[in-house]
Amino acid sequence: MILPDVVVINKIYLIRGQNVMIDSDLAELYQLETKRINEQVKRNLARFPEDFMFRINEEEFDNLKSQFATASWGGRRNLPYVFTEHGILMLSSVLSSERAISINIQIMRMFIKMRELLLSHKDLFLQMEEIRKRIGSHDDKLEMIYNYLKRFRNSKEQIKKIGFKQGKN
Repeated sequence: MILPDVVVINKIYLIRGQNVMIDSDLAELYQLETKRINEQVKRNLARFPEDFMFRINEEEFDNLKSQFATASWGGRRNLPYVFTEHGILMLSSVLSSERAISINIQIMRMFIKMRELLLSHKDLFLQMEEIRKRIGSHDDKLEMIYNYLKRFRNSKEQIKKIGFKQGKN
């Protein structure tokens, strides 16, 4: 089963500087319950070191939920596990379904595409990062100027024109 790339890519998040996927999103793609994935992981913990899988903290979870108007993680008792690219690859060894294997292959291809895209546009990325650094400190100043102009536009004061008047001769 092949999913549209956009479905997979929309489930990849950047947490702690790593591209990861959330256990519940993977369960949805695999058409399994999240607890089934987590059970298999717990039975095979030696295969999932911290750089393959980790539990996100409360702040990271709140940040994820705030990115969406309707969060699909309502009612969770525990903070979710997230899997790095290597952790997702390891999942295919503990989940034996054909669907999990085919979805994992697609996810791996998406991670490869993302890496290739980043490498091919590295210069553009670096330029954008430089612009972001320069503009970042100006946000407050731009907001202040915008508010001043907005007040000025809304004021009833008439602006007197400066310059020479041409007389009617």
